[in-house]
Amino acid sequence: MKRIQISFAIFLTAMTLSWLAAEWFSPFTLANIFGWKNLLYYSGIIAISALSVSLILAARWRFLEPYLGGLDKMYRLHKWLGITGLMFSVLHWLAKQAPFWISPPTGPRPPHGAFADQGWALLNLFQQWHGAAESVGNPALYALIILVILALVKWFPYRYFVKTHRILSIIYLVLVFHSIVLMKFSYWGTVLGPIMAVLMVGGMVAALSSLFRLIGKGHHATGKVVAFKHHKGVDVVQIDVQLASTWAGHSAGQFAFVTFHQNEGAHPFTITSHWAGDGKLRFLVKNLGDYTSKLPRAIKLGDEVTVEGPYGEFKFENGRQRQIWIGGGIGITPFVARMTELACRPDGRQIDLFHTTSIYDEGAIAALHKDVAAAGVRLHLFADKKDGRLTVEKICALVPDWQSADIWFCGPSGFAAALREGFLAKGLLADDFHTELFDMR
Repeated sequence: MKRIQISFAIFLTAMTLSWLAAEWFSPFTLANIFGWKNLLYYSGIIAISALSVSLILAARWRFLEPYLGGLDKMYRLHKWLGITGLMFSVLHWLAKQAPFWISPPTGPRPPHGAFADQGWALLNLFQQWHGAAESVGNPALYALIILVILALVKWFPYRYFVKTHRILSIIYLVLVFHSIVLMKFSYWGTVLGPIMAVLMVGGMVAALSSLFRLIGKGHHATGKVVAFKHHKGVDVVQIDVQLASTWAGHSAGQFAFVTFHQNEGAHPFTITSHWAGDGKLRFLVKNLGDYTSKLPRAIKLGDEVTVEGPYGEFKFENGRQRQIWIGGGIGITPFVARMTELACRPDGRQIDLFHTTSIYDEGAIAALHKDVAAAGVRLHLFADKKDGRLTVEKICALVPDWQSADIWFCGPSGFAAALREGFLAKGLLADDFHTELFDMR
């Protein structure tokens, strides 16, 4: 989280400073920095730049993952920037309307900044498009508000979320046209101009990739379901896939977007098997409602599957020699993948695994005991009804040398936040608490 928080702060600071630098080329004083006209330009710059970076992050360009801590972190930053873009778009609209609400206009709106009287062909073209650019602004804003709200509402089905979210790419392209034409023309000759050009070009490439369904296309592999089992005690579906096309391989702890049914689209699932070069992948899918509740009845042997990935930086080999793993419920899946890998290729690390579960299923627990024995991992099992909630104090009591370890967590976000806060209060470094933000909405 720290990395994306810093990235978000750097983005807002950099764009604000770039705008301030651009404004020095126009009549500008600190006294009018909060004037309606400046607020109009500033809010527009932040809105379109935030939406641009948000689209770029949604394109799933893997070279960005190491810098932001994985695709799960990129999607969280994508969400923050999308909300920021919406908020500043609304502020931009208010800054446009407010002068007419508060005081009468003092005169006609001046043309595009300092170069307006120089007769530039490009400026003349922008002025011809001025009316069209203004007329599309309000409808695009209203559509943006509706679609972002739908994206944030958890009960809105995922398959519809994917489809409506793709429409945002069209809205973005309309807003780029609006921004290019109506942005103060003098900005293009300052440091802000190239920055805005790069961001909007990147955003347009990402938007077109979404519209033509090219996102992740270079990382697709196809295969078939070769084994399927429903563990009814814990309501988890185990799905084994045999790939028929090239897969670059993955590290234990990574995830993929998997399409079992074309009308549903791709869903992110942790890969529960390590990579042995044989094209076999395993997924454990918990019934969490909507689509996952239908899988036990919808999956059949021989079904065609598309797998996109792998993604994520939840890679255990990057950590310390002493590790503590904590898997809450279905959050045990990346640790299962790592244990199957360690059973084949031990790395000498000393590992304690804490697994908490609200449902004690003998079959699932027996399988877990088998995995930890093969991997040489020490298991601490906590059944909620019997052992109560797992706390930092309980972990520290069972692992006295916890200060020499780093901690890897996968499970509910509230549980992660409580443990992280508790360990940091005890002196753990923030970089030594690793977790995935597996909420893609």
